[in-house]
Amino acid sequence: MKDSPLRVAVIIGSTREGRVGDAVGKWFAGRAEERDDVVVDVLDLIDFTMPAGLPEQPTPDMKRFARLVDEVEAFVVVTPEYNRSFPASLKQAIDCAYDEWRAKPVGFVSYGHRSQGLYAVEQLRSVFTELHTVTMRDTVAFNLLDGTFARDGTPIDTDGQGQAVTTLLDELVWWGLALRDARTARPYVC
Repeated sequence: MKDSPLRVAVIIGSTREGRVGDAVGKWFAGRAEERDDVVVDVLDLIDFTMPAGLPEQPTPDMKRFARLVDEVEAFVVVTPEYNRSFPASLKQAIDCAYDEWRAKPVGFVSYGHRSQGLYAVEQLRSVFTELHTVTMRDTVAFNLLDGTFARDGTPIDTDGQGQAVTTLLDELVWWGLALRDARTARPYVC
């Protein structure tokens, strides 16, 4: 376990019709899979049926999502920016788990108009801080208006984006391995 690759979930946070989040998420996951220090699982929220309101008892898909969050050691959240925040579908999913997020690192890939989704990332940092995660300083961010996307919504690789992916993953792996060791040495207390 000590020398095994870090298990990372790439969570695609938008379920909106016509979204580019799936293309962005798959693009990022493809770049991450080129590394030998991570194993990537893509969790696309469109594949989970989450209730509009949180029920008294979790649904099977809520339990499945929480179990998948528990099984990985780090996360990269792919989020659009909607009205200076992140989508409700992402908040619903985040709220399906609680202890499962603790003492794990979270990175962000965002997209939006002009601000590149960075307002959504700042909102998410607050949410994930409450869940006792460690959020990564550096992000990968896209402006949907600057011509860096192909017709299918896939980002066009640039040197800057490639370096941003490397930086984010280097930070995520460092924190992920450090927190893996810490969780092994002693249970997280809050």
